[in-house]
Amino acid sequence: MVLESGKITQEGIDRLRQRIGSFNRPRQYGVGLFNEEASRSAIRHFCQGIGDQNPLYWDMSYAQTSKFGTIIAPAAFLYSVYWCSGRCGGLPGVHGFHAGNDWEWYRPIYMDDKISVQEQFTGLEEKESEFAGKILIQSSVSTYFNQRGEKIAKTRGWQVRAERSAAREKQKYTFEPYKYTREEIEEITNAVLNEEIRGNNPRWFEDVNVGDELTPVVKGPMSHGDITAFVAGCIGGISHGIQLKEMLRHPSWGFVDPSTGAQEAIIRVHDIQEAAESAGLPGAYDYGCQRCCWMGNLLTHWMGDDGFLKNMYVELRRFNVVGDTTWCKGKITAKRIEGDDHMVDMDIWAENQKKEITTKGTATIILPSKETQTIFSK
Repeated sequence: MVLESGKITQEGIDRLRQRIGSFNRPRQYGVGLFNEEASRSAIRHFCQGIGDQNPLYWDMSYAQTSKFGTIIAPAAFLYSVYWCSGRCGGLPGVHGFHAGNDWEWYRPIYMDDKISVQEQFTGLEEKESEFAGKILIQSSVSTYFNQRGEKIAKTRGWQVRAERSAAREKQKYTFEPYKYTREEIEEITNAVLNEEIRGNNPRWFEDVNVGDELTPVVKGPMSHGDITAFVAGCIGGISHGIQLKEMLRHPSWGFVDPSTGAQEAIIRVHDIQEAAESAGLPGAYDYGCQRCCWMGNLLTHWMGDDGFLKNMYVELRRFNVVGDTTWCKGKITAKRIEGDDHMVDMDIWAENQKKEITTKGTATIILPSKETQTIFSK
């Protein structure tokens, strides 16, 4: 097998439990945060990686006419600072699958903001699953601050820890490449090319009704290139001597590809078919935070420049493999006013070309009001 398979042992569980409540130093690949600064280039690269074409994040002349007066970053940009997924180490060789996030944002992310993160290991739960028998749910909370010490956002992230050998044996997920018809490809292409960006046309609170549906944002059919672009803009990577030192420090962090003899980081399960299969998965698949970013893309497109994404809760229910297409959707469930904030609650979800629900969640957006002329701004 390409990937070694560790075991979930009582000793390993006990060691992890002893660390609950501890604070970690958030680092990507052992070398620090990825985007510590929301530079103009970093924001653009992130948007390129998720396919977000909103000019508020790209075009300075456009952004200068907005209430912000400059380029800002999408709320989900914080994934590119540090990907909070509940990973807190332990149990070498036991796979970790990002399973969801619960976000709350407090203020916008302005271009050139310098961002720091504090993470706390908060939970460990034992469960039985159809996928791999005994599994663990690890969770952590990450809080993001700007250079002024202001809290930007907080998120709880969680992941499933599962034995790769058990997942392979159970083979819950099988993979049959989907054969699209020409009409299906044309429909997807038209949806992508005609994506609706609300932009500088305010979406007023008074004009929104319970039951309204959001215009879907479509991603796909997902390619290896889409995954590579996401990694380049949101996660980054390390190579050569830097990667070798990390592998020597944490042997279970990587593997040797038997077909090439090359050393690969464990995250290459997202791009190498054989590695994904040895983890008990149907094939190369998307990153959990990649799909969360797509859901954020849906929400910021809909709310317009004068809206503010307050909360987003996302559960990752199924794997998206290369070739899958994802329709990100939403529906208004409630409207409410709290103080000066005019809030809209909604259910959000994603479904693939087989009509399978791959993602479920909720969101709350603060919209501008015609009555009071209030616009959320900090």
